[in-house]
Amino acid sequence: MSSSLGTLFRVSTFGESHGIGVGAIVDGCPAGLQLSEADIQPQLDRRRPGQSDLTTPREEADRVTILSGVENGLTLGTPIGLLVHNKDQRPGDYDEMDQVPRPSHADFTYQTKYGTRASSGGGRSSARETIGRVAAGAIAEKILRERWGVEIVAWVSSIGAEKAAGINSDLVSRAQVDATLSRCPDQASAVRMEALVREVLAAKDSIGGVVSCVCRNVPPGWGEPVFDKLEAMLAQAMLSLPATKGFEIGSGFAGTELRGSRHNDPFVQKGARLGTVTNNAGGTLGGISSGEPVLFRVAFKPVATIGQPQQTVGFDGKPVTLEAKGRHDPCVVPRAVPIVESMAALALIDLALRQKLWE
Repeated sequence: MSSSLGTLFRVSTFGESHGIGVGAIVDGCPAGLQLSEADIQPQLDRRRPGQSDLTTPREEADRVTILSGVENGLTLGTPIGLLVHNKDQRPGDYDEMDQVPRPSHADFTYQTKYGTRASSGGGRSSARETIGRVAAGAIAEKILRERWGVEIVAWVSSIGAEKAAGINSDLVSRAQVDATLSRCPDQASAVRMEALVREVLAAKDSIGGVVSCVCRNVPPGWGEPVFDKLEAMLAQAMLSLPATKGFEIGSGFAGTELRGSRHNDPFVQKGARLGTVTNNAGGTLGGISSGEPVLFRVAFKPVATIGQPQQTVGFDGKPVTLEAKGRHDPCVVPRAVPIVESMAALALIDLALRQKLWE
């Protein structure tokens, strides 16, 4: 089950980065949902490579095909098969993998675990595997939006030491996010981030960053004590993504510097329900959604494949100079934005369907 996520809304992804194709099986989608490829394609378009000079030049249209589970535009309640064909594979770029485990890649660990590994690209550890997640997440997001009015927006909040300023998580929109190549909705910050990525690219290097995400209109009551808390499910979803190195919700690590008198979120009447004046908790209390926006951040490391020569050793332990080939992003975070949104949707829809069992 290592390639599956969820309980009532269960998603299994398949495919390797340089194989015939990648995709997902979605089991547990309710029947009667209007669904077509047009509902899924926009998020795949935001994820796909070759969008700008800040991303990998690999040319992939990433067009999705619904193989099963939908008839006459409506879901049947049966498993939904989703497939995206790989078109621009270049397995010859990875000949060095035969003898040399690439630094900070999964070549060594996959070989150790299975005694074999994909002969080109990263196989299942490649970011291309996330296509299936994004396609499935688009379905989850459609249900969340139409049934509960949930709105999920992610954006780039930092690249390297360049941090975004002046972003109101209550108001930021996907249109604002997509207005810049870096997917940072603050224009001035975006310019600095994009200049930094180009500088790194010219040096044949890479750099990491942080993606922030807000989930609005999440009803109170979602999340399962004790081990399946909302933030625990979000953390699992986010840290299952390639290149992730950290997750924090609400005040996160910065909150440890505050005293309780400042960190506590006092209650107040908000229309017909109770709410909080502040939201240091990030939208959860005791692992259950409070009705406030769910706000979290995900850290992504620098891309492991760089164009600079690296001193390492082969599988035989002998020193070697590795000059990586292939086409890779100098920074993953602009393309990670729709992936984070999709994983948030998958975590939320599963908890939403569990909560319906109590109602």
